[in-house]
Amino acid sequence: MASNSFGRLFRLTTFGESHGVAIGGVIDGCPSGLRIDLDFINNELARRRPGQSAIVTQRKEDDEVEFLSGIFEGKTTGASIGFVIKNQNQNSQDYTHIKDSFRPSHADFTYHEKYGNRDYLGGGRSSARETACRVVGGSIAKLVLEHYGIKITAYVSQVGDVKLLKDYNKLDFSKIESNPVRCPDKMIAIAMESRIKAVRKVGDTIGGCIKCVIQNVPVGLGAPVFDKLHADIGKAMLGINAVKGFEYGSGFSGVTMKGSEHNDLFQSEDTLVTTKTNNSGGIQGGISNGEDIYFNVAFKPVATIMQSQESVDKDGNKVVVEGKGRHDPCVVPRAVPIVESMAALVITDHLLRNKTAKL
Repeated sequence: MASNSFGRLFRLTTFGESHGVAIGGVIDGCPSGLRIDLDFINNELARRRPGQSAIVTQRKEDDEVEFLSGIFEGKTTGASIGFVIKNQNQNSQDYTHIKDSFRPSHADFTYHEKYGNRDYLGGGRSSARETACRVVGGSIAKLVLEHYGIKITAYVSQVGDVKLLKDYNKLDFSKIESNPVRCPDKMIAIAMESRIKAVRKVGDTIGGCIKCVIQNVPVGLGAPVFDKLHADIGKAMLGINAVKGFEYGSGFSGVTMKGSEHNDLFQSEDTLVTTKTNNSGGIQGGISNGEDIYFNVAFKPVATIMQSQESVDKDGNKVVVEGKGRHDPCVVPRAVPIVESMAALVITDHLLRNKTAKL
């Protein structure tokens, strides 16, 4: 399995399985002299951590990162940054009943067919447990972006049929962490939480959407052909467990508009060129134009449900499988920091690459 790394100049490589001794990673390409804020990184991990509220999986993990290299006296040295996060609360007995069976809509069947040897404990390498490593890498990327004034904010915009319709410009982002759903609108958040609790009560799950906004991005990130900025952001989002859709700017709604309605007209004030509207989502021709980059990420309902489902085992025999143990009834509240982290990895990588664009 060679596909364990993400990024070109700012590069994250991860390792580990859900029920192994630890998960961890290596970050290459981080500039020297960056002050590492451990409190900030651990707070980011706490936002993703299981067991944080009544509407997420009750697996209890401290998820405190231990750095092994690349940091001296609180600052990066330019060398590879190695880190580990110990697994502490695995309940492996919850998975022995599906040792030879394929859970519907999981990676069990495809993983078994591709590699011939599957770690069935918590999904092994295909488990979303690995995303804690992405949050560590993304947190350090955020610290790099902070030097350039770039801000990344994500929030839950939809759970099932409960949807936040307000434009992000009219929302108070400081309210995002005020509720367990991570929705900045109090009343919509209450409705979302009720929806999650209702499906959990009957042993089911539900999907949702996360909106992410990247602000103060300089003009020029990305490339016009194979390294389009929106394409790399899309790949980053679609590489997150349970993600089924990605759209940026006007997205799919743009198909209902005419060109005269969709075009973002340019304007200039004191030599600063901006656009009157932002249907482009801050990216034109694959390159950032200085406006806000905003996009939506759709997550499917979690595949593990506490109900009986027909399936087959590795020999093709009919079986009945049912989820056991601790699982998220809805993944989006814990996925908010993961979306932010993957966005930070992409922007940081392109920011560093852009320094070679011209003299």
